[in-house]
Amino acid sequence: MTAQVSSQASHAAIHPQDVLVEVRNHIGHLTLNRPAGLNAITLDMVRSLTHQLHAWADDPAVYAVVLRGAGDKAFCAGGDIRSLYDSFKQGDTLHEDFFVEEYALDLAIHHYRKPVLALMDGFVLGGGMGLVQGADLRVVTERSRLAMPEVAIGYFPDVGGSYFLPRIPGELGIYLGVTGVQIRAADALYCGLADWYLDSARLTELDHKLDHLQWHESALKDLQGVLAKLGVQQLPDAPLARLRPAIDHFFALPDVPSIVEQLQQVTVADSHEWALATVGLMQTRSPLAMAVTLEMLRRGRRLPLEQCFALELHLDRQWFERGDLIEGVRALIIDKDKAPRWNPPTLQALDASHVDSFFQHFKQVAR
Repeated sequence: MTAQVSSQASHAAIHPQDVLVEVRNHIGHLTLNRPAGLNAITLDMVRSLTHQLHAWADDPAVYAVVLRGAGDKAFCAGGDIRSLYDSFKQGDTLHEDFFVEEYALDLAIHHYRKPVLALMDGFVLGGGMGLVQGADLRVVTERSRLAMPEVAIGYFPDVGGSYFLPRIPGELGIYLGVTGVQIRAADALYCGLADWYLDSARLTELDHKLDHLQWHESALKDLQGVLAKLGVQQLPDAPLARLRPAIDHFFALPDVPSIVEQLQQVTVADSHEWALATVGLMQTRSPLAMAVTLEMLRRGRRLPLEQCFALELHLDRQWFERGDLIEGVRALIIDKDKAPRWNPPTLQALDASHVDSFFQHFKQVAR
């Protein structure tokens, strides 16, 4: 879903300009236009994007689609969590409708029949990751900050996270999902969460080249040719490459308490500082959310894309009542006391049967 998005824009009335739509040189441009709220996505925005993508899918004059966020701070910092919190508290159904329609949109992007180019400039968090991970061409810049930080607010990485995170090599995706840590451009490329790096100063030049692109037989190849002239597909010194052996070891352990316990015992100089920082981060997260996330990601590794979304929806339908999300939003966004009362409060108090109960009655379809 999202990171901790909170701004005056969260309470503003929705208007059609929350998604800007334009077609230039056979390219459909979609711009998330809530820069004051870091382009956090609302249900109306989901519906606008869905409508426009469906229309362009059948339009022979549109060859490709570009997704971007307005401003220079964020592509999309996730779902507008405050509106979902309010919906639940008021007994409405917005929070239920949102996930069904958001996941359908994300899935549609994965299966879209025309190439989608996602410009991941600035924050790309939670629901923003859901929009871009199905795109054919994912571009990061030096300003990019990618994360699935849901455990910070007592939630789990959804929007297809159960599919794309465990398919990152080794245990890197498990690490990203269970800790909610942010990564930058070099790590995004290393993990396969992005395809191209482009300096943000060249985004205007990219637009100019797209506006004057001479189309040939394959729209995807034409777009790749433009990116090849402006960007690169690898960056040196990805921090996660150096940490990979340690991450692969610790995040393959059986459960979250074991991971934290063994991280606390690390004395090797190269890994000691990272291990302590990771433990410190995990100690601020919801124990239940981390444990459910670990189980979800390990199950997702064996599931096809559609079933991953179905599993996330299965968890969603229980989480507002049984999970830690409402308390996390209260502590971090509503009251801002930053002292969530997680249930259970510690990893030691986790009950494995309680974690397993969230996955009961999920109907896995045989492949």
